[in-house]
Amino acid sequence: MFGIIRPCRHRLSERLQASWMAHLCGLCLALRDDHGQLARTATNYDGLIISVLVEAQAAAGDGAGRRTAGPCPLRGMRTASVAQGEGARLAAAVSLALASVKIRDHVEDRDGVFARRPVAAGARAVTRRWDRKSAGSASVVGFDTAVLLDAASRQGELERALPVGGSVLLVTEPTETATAAAFAHTAALAGRPGNAAPLAEAGRLFGRLAHLLDAAEDQTADAASGAWNPLTATGTDRAEAERLCRDAVHGIRLALRDVELADRTLVHVLLAHETERAVERVFGRAGHTACRTGTEDGGAPLAANPYQAPPRHDPDQAPPQDPGAPVPPWVPQGPGFTPPGAPPPNRRNLLAGCAMWALMGCTCQLLCCNHDDPFTGEPREGFCTRHDCCDCGNCCDACQCCGENANCCSGCCDGCDGCDCGCDC
Repeated sequence: MFGIIRPCRHRLSERLQASWMAHLCGLCLALRDDHGQLARTATNYDGLIISVLVEAQAAAGDGAGRRTAGPCPLRGMRTASVAQGEGARLAAAVSLALASVKIRDHVEDRDGVFARRPVAAGARAVTRRWDRKSAGSASVVGFDTAVLLDAASRQGELERALPVGGSVLLVTEPTETATAAAFAHTAALAGRPGNAAPLAEAGRLFGRLAHLLDAAEDQTADAASGAWNPLTATGTDRAEAERLCRDAVHGIRLALRDVELADRTLVHVLLAHETERAVERVFGRAGHTACRTGTEDGGAPLAANPYQAPPRHDPDQAPPQDPGAPVPPWVPQGPGFTPPGAPPPNRRNLLAGCAMWALMGCTCQLLCCNHDDPFTGEPREGFCTRHDCCDCGNCCDACQCCGENANCCSGCCDGCDGCDCGCDC
């Protein structure tokens, strides 16, 4: 459950982006509160789906299950509304248990630094501690992490006993069992026992998808290093692996139809749309090149998108200047200078500007978020925003479920409107 769901901020509406970040920060803080600072390294995108599912099923009012967290360097030292409660605690316990399994696998395979004995010994001590911690916190919310650890121990046995030419689905079974149990328990926490069966099916298919995508991504590297890979060991070609992945995505969508949710929007986006984009990220999809280059495969300009969103205007921004209007030669122009006609900013002196720059740099504001220039006070985009290397996939398509609220864009990512329709596939 690591690295499958990677929602790009351009594909989420403002409301969904805020909700996504609330669950991400809630998972991180739950790991810190229950298991210590080191456990925060187990924070992952896929694990917070557990927290999202619990909140989506709970018929709670706005603001319930949230609290205001203090400033954090990764948020530019800003406060934020974050998820709390049993959903966040279950997500933290599951994430910590799976992180322990992942570290143990690296130690057994002697990957990278884990091949060194001191590092391996320290890693084993951490995994034992995390196993105990995750079991204790999971028991508080009524979940038994033994199903996760048993599945992990059974994984190695299945791989060693796998017959030549056997089905790759024999190898994915432990992962499917673990994720099915975690998904199903969210129904118990939310007080919706009728959702347990369809959520277990969605979790089983999500586990299959995660295992297959991980195997497909690592197949070339595993072949070069001589590591064991389920696709190679079973003789499963990439076409068959892609078919199994797309079938899993379709099955997740069908299972979600039978789940009663108080608010299905974010769940739908993550499990119905982002899973498909994960498949496209690994196996590719026709039209992705056209989206990024603005041309069809033959070099012709890309046809206009009927769902293209109109350009948005910021009311606080100064009106655009007429490019034909003459600018006096003594007026400085270029990056860092105020456009002609705009009010001059309040500049700090060199000492105050350097001090503010150091403060903003140490608190990650220059990297992680939009900010005001420490010298001029003018609005600036953070480094991560200016050098956004997100993978939007073919974001010029409309919502594949209803055709509404398309992820229309200019170029590839700039100006996307996230789909907030919450429709059923």
